[in-house]
Amino acid sequence: MSGIPFFGCARAGDFEQAHDRMIAEQLIPRGIEDTRVLAAMRKVRRHEYVPKAVRDRAYDDGPLPIGHGQTISQPYIVAVMTQVLEPKDNDKVLEIGTGSGYQAAVLAEIVDQVYTIEIVGPLADEARAHLKKQGYTNITVRHGDGYRGWPEHAPFDKIIVTAAPPEVPPRLVEQLKVGGRMVLPVGEGYQQLIVLTKTDQGVVTETLFPVRFVPMVPGP
Repeated sequence: MSGIPFFGCARAGDFEQAHDRMIAEQLIPRGIEDTRVLAAMRKVRRHEYVPKAVRDRAYDDGPLPIGHGQTISQPYIVAVMTQVLEPKDNDKVLEIGTGSGYQAAVLAEIVDQVYTIEIVGPLADEARAHLKKQGYTNITVRHGDGYRGWPEHAPFDKIIVTAAPPEVPPRLVEQLKVGGRMVLPVGEGYQQLIVLTKTDQGVVTETLFPVRFVPMVPGP
């Protein structure tokens, strides 16, 4: 639930000013140009999704700890994964790795429905509380095994995975619509962010750049 690349980070002071700098300095210069993604990143306040102990660093250019050995992704990583997913207004999206709920909130500003799965029970509860507090009614949080996906609500238009499996989970590919896209980090140790498109003839994969995420953990 965290990613790189590595860039220097600035200590956040005033939340609003820091949030504006995040958009202007961390996202736009690095190629985040989708107006819907930028609007979502502007609306969703990252400091609402991090623990109080690190809230003054909420708009730093890097991941932050959220407890239980997990992290909230760097803002740029959230934005670039959302942009390459190519979300549409009427999409139904599956997210694997809810974390604090920040990525789900960004997606929910753009798409119709977000279904998100978190393997760590307390994090799932915390994310559900964060998202309820922020007024989201189009996000459903589930505590469960992301490798199994959410077959009851499949097929999905898009799937986003925010933890790294050693290879693309077959069940997630099965639950993706033909024509749908999936973005995820893949690998053990050395990881690559990839975009997968499902076609009538099979799967087309594009490799983007190296990243570092926490491993995707299977359930019992």
